[in-house]
Amino acid sequence: MLHINPTTGNDNAVGSRTAPLKTLTAAVKRATGPTTIQLAKGTYNVQSGETFPIAIPAGCIAIGDESTQGQGILISGGGIYYSATFREQNIALLLVDGSQLRGVTVTNPTTKGTGIWVESTSPTLANCTLTQCQREGIFVTGNGKPILLDNLFANNASAGAFFVRNAKGEARRNRFERTGFGIAISDDSAPLLSDNQLRDNRIGLHLSRQGKPVLRRNLFSNNSETGLLVKDRAAPDLGSSQDPAGNVFEGNSAADLINQTARAIASAGNQLNPAAVKGRVDFLATLVAESLAGPTRFRDIDGHWAEAFIDRLVQRGAISGFPDGTFQPEASLTRAQYAALIATVFDLPRQLGRQSQFGDVPATFWAAKAIQKAAEMGFIAGMSDGSFRPQQNLTRVQALVSLVSGLGLTGGLPDVLLMYRDRAQIPPYATAAIATATQKQLVVNHPDPQYLNPLRDIARAEIAALLYQALVATADAEFIASPYLVNPDPLIPSFTDIQNHWAADFIRRLGSLELISGFTDGTFKPDASLNRVEYAALVVRIFNPPPLRPATQFRDLDPEFWGASVIQQAYRAGFLSGFPDGTFHPEQTLHRVHLIVSLASGLSLPPADEATLKNYEDAETIPTYARAAVASATQAGIVVLYPQPRDLNKDITRAEAVAMVYQALVYRKRVSPISSPYIIKF
Repeated sequence: MLHINPTTGNDNAVGSRTAPLKTLTAAVKRATGPTTIQLAKGTYNVQSGETFPIAIPAGCIAIGDESTQGQGILISGGGIYYSATFREQNIALLLVDGSQLRGVTVTNPTTKGTGIWVESTSPTLANCTLTQCQREGIFVTGNGKPILLDNLFANNASAGAFFVRNAKGEARRNRFERTGFGIAISDDSAPLLSDNQLRDNRIGLHLSRQGKPVLRRNLFSNNSETGLLVKDRAAPDLGSSQDPAGNVFEGNSAADLINQTARAIASAGNQLNPAAVKGRVDFLATLVAESLAGPTRFRDIDGHWAEAFIDRLVQRGAISGFPDGTFQPEASLTRAQYAALIATVFDLPRQLGRQSQFGDVPATFWAAKAIQKAAEMGFIAGMSDGSFRPQQNLTRVQALVSLVSGLGLTGGLPDVLLMYRDRAQIPPYATAAIATATQKQLVVNHPDPQYLNPLRDIARAEIAALLYQALVATADAEFIASPYLVNPDPLIPSFTDIQNHWAADFIRRLGSLELISGFTDGTFKPDASLNRVEYAALVVRIFNPPPLRPATQFRDLDPEFWGASVIQQAYRAGFLSGFPDGTFHPEQTLHRVHLIVSLASGLSLPPADEATLKNYEDAETIPTYARAAVASATQAGIVVLYPQPRDLNKDITRAEAVAMVYQALVYRKRVSPISSPYIIKF
């Protein structure tokens, strides 16, 4: 981990949070192997000491603030780069194979300046802003295969993104606005463009030569000339009868689509008005039941109780709407439609021996393959007579039992069913599964969480909420707060020694998620101290963090020691480090400040104003090395101190550790917030 601050940094410093480097130029030179480079707010330009162009090395992650798409973290400049395919160019950044750039703003104000250059590499660009470049925001050439996710390309002179030569890769959920060409694709390039918004440009997407992009669920809106221009021998993939594309064309001034080639373009499942087309376009009928309209929006879900769940699933490409731009949230769902959703959302191992062929599902049926896949994964089964009844509506209880079965969830406690006033309607075969679904927080009941309505046909909005909660339960999606999410915590049996304890809610919540455990006598011992190896085990169990640096050997750790593997994982992820003499001291008691520094480092928390530290009653005792981390963790709402905001150098208790780790999960949007007076908020 290297920290950079263009205002307070020094390129002769060590690059820590308290002693940051000054320039990105110096940081990339220091980087050896997998390195995370944390950029503080400020401007990174020639005046601040940068030398352009800057290459982000392989395996390195340069990260600013992803939550704001890099607002206030500006990389501005350009320098000469000699391209193997385009000779001399003026670029700001070069992304090397396997590198990542996240949460920064990039501009190249020099003549014919390009923001980011990708040449025959496979980097990731996510949650960034590319703006005011005097040519294009990003240029992809050679055999480049970048992943572009959730970026804003705005007010660039020539194009937001340009793909040439044999470039491929993916561009998902980006916005291309107020530019000559939102995206330009030429030569033999064939990227996947999915769920993007191309609006208020001169031309949304310009295709020339032999370009063959795949276009899915994009929005082409209010472009001054046309949404899509196709020239030469270009051939965009705008869907087929079996695979509707779901692009939306609306409000483009001259035409929504202009085809200047000699061949007709096939369009299937797009919202495209034939009257707004110039050139030959063949409109194909689709053979599937549903087709998504646009990247993330449906005109009939604004203000709907399930709006957030639906939007998130649409953004993942997991659920779709209808060709008329609606989602129809209150419509019922057939068993075949449910199987199609399951087959899209999940890709789990197939279970041998399960019935997957049904007499009333011919091979030509639109959902036949989806039904087979969902059945083989264990989500659905046929009837006693060997049929599937694909057109029969699905009930709420069937949906919940299906998800519990397919995901292999267990551990439901019968007592949680007491919270449902209509629990008598739950069929006997489903009680265990509903208890498990409730305890795993899969259940979303609208309008009253106390009524399960198990036998009622499930609505499309309800299945969206349940599917999303299933992804949350398997740690594959971020938590969404909803008043209709059933919270089983008050009825879940807990540890015998936390009643009336200040941290009971934190402990009970993580216990219900099976992320922490107590002792064999049923206690949790909330006020006992925590040592370094116990904390390492907690971090690994809670976050399962990926490695960011190579493993190391600690002199005082026997490879057979029970905690050796968790210590290594916590170390490689940046949550813990050893001591200068090469030891780890696993049994050493952890202090509050040590845990706060660990979470700030492991979570790569953005910098914060250290002036807030004066609000701590013992601010003067906070070690110098920890001040920046404590400020960042405080700003993120992670610090929890009982009973008062002081004694940061005191030994931490198991309860305090759980509370702070829980707040870290809240920060990551993995769990719902808990109201506590001991969460430090200045």
